[in-house]
Amino acid sequence: MTHVELISDTKALLGEGPCWNAQEERLYWIDILGRNLHRFDPVRNEHDSVHVEQQPGTLAPREQGGVIVAMEKGIYFYNWMSENLDPVADPEKHLPNNRFNDGKCDPAGRFWAGTMAQDETSGQGTLYCLESDLSLHEKIKGVSISNGIAWSPDHSFMYYIDTPTEQIVRYEFDVTSGAIQNPVPVINFKDEKGFPDGMTIDEEGMLWIAHWGGAAVTCWNPESGERLERIDVPALNVTSCVFGGKDLNELYITTARKGMSEQDLEAYPLSGGLFKVRTDRKGSPTYSFSG
Repeated sequence: MTHVELISDTKALLGEGPCWNAQEERLYWIDILGRNLHRFDPVRNEHDSVHVEQQPGTLAPREQGGVIVAMEKGIYFYNWMSENLDPVADPEKHLPNNRFNDGKCDPAGRFWAGTMAQDETSGQGTLYCLESDLSLHEKIKGVSISNGIAWSPDHSFMYYIDTPTEQIVRYEFDVTSGAIQNPVPVINFKDEKGFPDGMTIDEEGMLWIAHWGGAAVTCWNPESGERLERIDVPALNVTSCVFGGKDLNELYITTARKGMSEQDLEAYPLSGGLFKVRTDRKGSPTYSFSG
């Protein structure tokens, strides 16, 4: 039985977006509905957070320091020391019902983040890519709930989840230009408990996918579409995961309390917590924004 350790009982309404800053040896993540940015130092066992004025959707380390955060009203740089939140881009000013959701940086240091309607109206979102020169490009339109994203270890593929489709789609990826093409569904989630949410990838190219409403993280081979492993998590809504630690062999897992009944909360009282599992795999690194 895999031992799942509770790292922080944050009781996040919608914990999301975990990323590992290898330089600092710290884990960053967010609570979207609680409007909090979190960071955790496992060496010192220190956890601190900052409250922001709008819902954050995801964040990633920035090479120049601080983080890049996609929020309700666009993309920002946040400096943890000065507490400055500097606007970068707001592509959906005309869509006040939309907010940014999941995203991360690609191996070349671009920042990818997708939007969704607050009321989850189908097809209202777009996946965007922010270049290091701060130019913003639309990559996939008509998205419903933009979620997990990952790049293969050889950088030739991008994997992407639009949650209601219940599938993981692979795109051919050009690391030089950031172009994506030829989408092919490679994993079908229809027989799984829950919906595919956030994901990460290990150094062998296996995908680790969080189950919203499924109390688990599962590992998949995207070449064969086969499920290889299941980790049961003591939280109903598992939102995302990332490899961290000095050897990138510790899987950090975010969860949420949103939408849970009293019975659900009795069955899963640790929902909204941050968890960790030691694995025999090594993860791919969290990439930083180069702009």
